Amino acid sequence: MKRSIKLYNIIFPLWFLLFFPPIIFLTLIGNYIVDSLVILICFSVYKLVDSGFNLKTFYKKSILKIWGYGFLSDIIGAGILFVLGLFGTRFGLPHELTSAICYDPFSEPLAVIIILGSIAVSAIFIFLFNYKYSFRNLIEEKALRFKIALTIAIVTAPWTFMLPTKWFINGI
Repeated sequence: MKRSIKLYNIIFPLWFLLFFPPIIFLTLIGNYIVDSLVILICFSVYKLVDSGFNLKTFYKKSILKIWGYGFLSDIIGAGILFVLGLFGTRFGLPHELTSAICYDPFSEPLAVIIILGSIAVSAIFIFLFNYKYSFRNLIEEKALRFKIALTIAIVTAPWTFMLPTKWFINGI
């Protein structure tokens, strides 16, 4: 009779793998492309050309800040999940919940709420970084800056945190 051994402790959650080489390079490139598309869409939707902005100048002055702050915000959100996944039982969380946070959020309703909370934390940081730093000297009109920063935060939040690791790794 063949025994099946599952090594749960050495399999990282999918969202955690996004921050390890060489996958981090794909993540950075993917984030750059998504951020670029969102900037272009925001430029068009909010009619920034009517406010005197040039697309090329606007893009050049904002993309690196948006991209860097966005990735930092994703790391903050992932850090919350990492701490809860690693030390959750020490905080009194049941093993089933910490396992769900790491591998299958849809198996525990509270895991979905916790992961959505970490996505929200990341989105809040994306918003704050873009509103206060990326666009501070670029968009003087506060209402317009608010709308663009909020749009970027919602669209570029790390929604991939919700993907169950079990979808990608057999045997979990």
